[in-house]
Amino acid sequence: MGIDSTVFKGSVDGGIVQGITHHDEPVDNQVLVRITHSGICGTDEHYKHSDMVLGHEGVGVVEKMGDKVTGLKVGDVIGWGYTHKTCGSCEECLQGAMYCLTRERYGVSNLHQGSFGSHAVWDASFLFKIPAGIAAEDAAPLMCGGATVFEVMETYNIRPTDRVGVVGIGGLGHLAIQFLAKMGATVVVFSSTDSKRDEALRLGAKEFYATKGVKRFEMARLHHLLVTTSVQPDWRPFLKIMRPTSKIYPLTVASGTMDIPFMGVVDQGLTIQGSSVASRAVHRKMLEFAAEHGIRPIIQRFPLTKSGIQEGMAHLREGKMRYRGVLVAQRASL
Repeated sequence: MGIDSTVFKGSVDGGIVQGITHHDEPVDNQVLVRITHSGICGTDEHYKHSDMVLGHEGVGVVEKMGDKVTGLKVGDVIGWGYTHKTCGSCEECLQGAMYCLTRERYGVSNLHQGSFGSHAVWDASFLFKIPAGIAAEDAAPLMCGGATVFEVMETYNIRPTDRVGVVGIGGLGHLAIQFLAKMGATVVVFSSTDSKRDEALRLGAKEFYATKGVKRFEMARLHHLLVTTSVQPDWRPFLKIMRPTSKIYPLTVASGTMDIPFMGVVDQGLTIQGSSVASRAVHRKMLEFAAEHGIRPIIQRFPLTKSGIQEGMAHLREGKMRYRGVLVAQRASL
């Protein structure tokens, strides 16, 4: 019994490999999900050389459930993100944080399945019902990209009266602008050139600054700065526009070290605040907020096939994605 699902994995040479994963019937708190959509995230690029199923921004339909599942039913549209399961009993779990030392997460656990596939079996505690007002294709990028930026807003107390900078208008940045603008903050956007100025303003930014070659910005200072670019910015001009005791949030997953002027941080009492994926409570709030305020990612669609994944990931790698790629299964009707 059970089901064989099609999956798409990375490989040593970085090519996409199609394979088969067998899933037993779901038991206890497990849920069998038929995948209809998956976001393509920059983190997937980090694992394309690994022998693992790719994808962690999944949306699909509940097909079967174990006998201990509550709050879900067959036919529900659900999504999941970076974290698959936690112990539920350590201090971090009891506080609601997502830093459980034994957590199951993308790239480390459950390498036999991901959102680049036809089906998956997940613990119900980390599945999120998609509100009726959000289309499945729009929900997929919210599972990681949306949750990542909303976690900063919710957990670190960004207020409607704050001036908040967003560096970069990509997959994370264009969502951050929308969330921040709808909650009432003054959003100040930074991009390398003026090419995205009009789009940033349409998304809700109040101010826009091109950064290429700039040594000093002439502007009111910021309470918070979200850095969403794939590479580190030149920190020096940004440190000069931060208010004393303000916070900088580096949000992009990257290897290497941060190269930031030491005294620029010390003199102003700045905080460099790391932030990972959202807690479950914040994740639910994010979906509710997005549904209520009509927040949607700007997406490009690709078929959830080997060739579609290759094309979508190449698009992302070459900087052509505007702004989140979404893989759509052939049986995607909900």
